[in-house]
Amino acid sequence: MERSLRSAIVALDFEPGEFIDKGAVCTALGVSRFPVSEALGRLAAEGLVEILPQRGSRAARIRLPEIRESMLIRQALEGMVAEKAAELLPTDALEALRRNLAEQEAAVSRGDRPGFYALDLDFHTLLVEGLGLPRVAAVIDASRANIDRVRRLLSSPRRHAVTLSEHLEIFRAIEGRDPGAARRAMEAHLEAVMDELGRFSAEHEDAFVDS
Repeated sequence: MERSLRSAIVALDFEPGEFIDKGAVCTALGVSRFPVSEALGRLAAEGLVEILPQRGSRAARIRLPEIRESMLIRQALEGMVAEKAAELLPTDALEALRRNLAEQEAAVSRGDRPGFYALDLDFHTLLVEGLGLPRVAAVIDASRANIDRVRRLLSSPRRHAVTLSEHLEIFRAIEGRDPGAARRAMEAHLEAVMDELGRFSAEHEDAFVDS
């Protein structure tokens, strides 16, 4: 129940600011209103739902300050991960990254947005898992829900091609065992997302809150 609603919100089945029809959710999931209300309450605590008294519940608009903070966390942690990967990532993990990038190229070529989205996530996960850093992975994952909504909003063939290019630069630095270049490439990759979000949010103000 909660997982289904979370997935629907993150996947933009409910767009930021869109009201959630509890009756329709109950019918779709075959449940009563009470568990739906409970699930929405828990998602509100995560910042994915806004509950408006006497009006109902809606998919939360994206709070730009929270996104900026989450991206700062990711830049710090994933920059460090990329740096350590250039120093320590084993050969089998490098090969897994190489295969992932080949699949990313194929997804970009055929315009497979859902496939590229999953491969993008896998690229970052492979780095953390390859270094054996489960606690770092948990912190990164905890900051991801609203960021994932942003990534889906920005999804386009052009953005995917740019992301692939940035991933290739990160990989080349890691493969070349250049820790400084790997960190800089990762930080620039994540900063580029924020730059694009700034432009996008200015054009779609109803979906965002900047306070």
